Amino acid sequence: MQTLLITGPGGAGRTTVAAATALAAARDGQRVLLLSGDPGDPLAALVGEPVGESAEAAPGLRAAEVAGGFRVARIDPGEGFREEFAALQERGSALLGMLGARPLGAEELTELPGAEQFALLRALRRAATAPGTDLVVVDMPPLHQAVATLALPAQLRRYLARLLPAERQAARALRPVLAQLAGVPMPAQWLYEAAARWDEELAAVQAVIEAGTTRVRLVAEPGPAAHAALRAGVTGLALHELGIADLVANRLVPQDRTDPWVISVGAQQLAFLKDWGQDLTALELPHLGRDPQGPADLAELTGLAAGGSLTPGRPGSHRRWPVEDRLDEDGVLVWAVSLPHARKSDLDLIRRGDELLLTAGPYRRIVLLPSALRRCTVSGAALADGVLRIRFTPDPGLWPRTS
Repeated sequence: MQTLLITGPGGAGRTTVAAATALAAARDGQRVLLLSGDPGDPLAALVGEPVGESAEAAPGLRAAEVAGGFRVARIDPGEGFREEFAALQERGSALLGMLGARPLGAEELTELPGAEQFALLRALRRAATAPGTDLVVVDMPPLHQAVATLALPAQLRRYLARLLPAERQAARALRPVLAQLAGVPMPAQWLYEAAARWDEELAAVQAVIEAGTTRVRLVAEPGPAAHAALRAGVTGLALHELGIADLVANRLVPQDRTDPWVISVGAQQLAFLKDWGQDLTALELPHLGRDPQGPADLAELTGLAAGGSLTPGRPGSHRRWPVEDRLDEDGVLVWAVSLPHARKSDLDLIRRGDELLLTAGPYRRIVLLPSALRRCTVSGAALADGVLRIRFTPDPGLWPRTS
């Protein structure tokens, strides 16, 4: 099974491209599941009404088939938030009772900021186990928010490991005794059980995101504003080692040589394609002269795709950041961190124990150093051709040289 995450700058037509991608793949004989969590359900205007009853595509995920021959699952963040909060209240009822708290009823709950991201990640994990599915297409949030959402599982797992380390849970058998001696209640067992359950679920989502069969399809309406947003977003995706499949240039204007405005816009779009086409496979979707409405417009748009089919090809090999052995030549190891379109002024790195804190513009990631580099000190870094090369010098106390 493949997973294709559709994102791009706000207003670029992500939902339209997601639906067109699902339709193209279904026409090519693939069994497709399209996930959508966009408020207001703009997808309904494109794919039309379901042609069958909603059924369970995977445990906890319902989907309905539409006329294009693929299934659509709509994500409800409010329902997911209420279920999770109610379950958390029930597991912590004893502790809440000691504190004199009054439990909230499910009908009182409205989702908090961030519920959409968690609902999307939960649906992504469930969709990855959907039987009879060849391709999962996900209509993601705008690019900046999508990068932050995809980075969330790994970040939260790190926080849990630091705040509730597994080795400290071994002392939980002593808590009743300590509580009697101290005269105060100790942390309840449910907290550690909840942390273990959260870590398990986050690990499952992280595995889907980092799988070699998961890639990102970028969508942009060519122009100067899209260029700036894409530059930062592509760097952010690379920072988290998320593979990019291709770029869909949406709403291309016709090559009309009589209208000055069309000539100007067309020139900007051609320059955009020339620039980004050097780094990414570019697929072109024309402007229909109207907003696509209904299955007929969606089918027309899908048939007009230029530069290749919207059906994603097979994913290539996903290469992690390599460590170059230059001990004989320069006495160092070099970690080659691929950060396309990064600028030197936007980069920062800090060594902290066995971890490296990497910052690229608005994005930050904390990565565990490869084992060989943990015995070294950072001795320099340089950015060239979209690759940040970090130099590590072996620590003589940990890596003594042989004579």
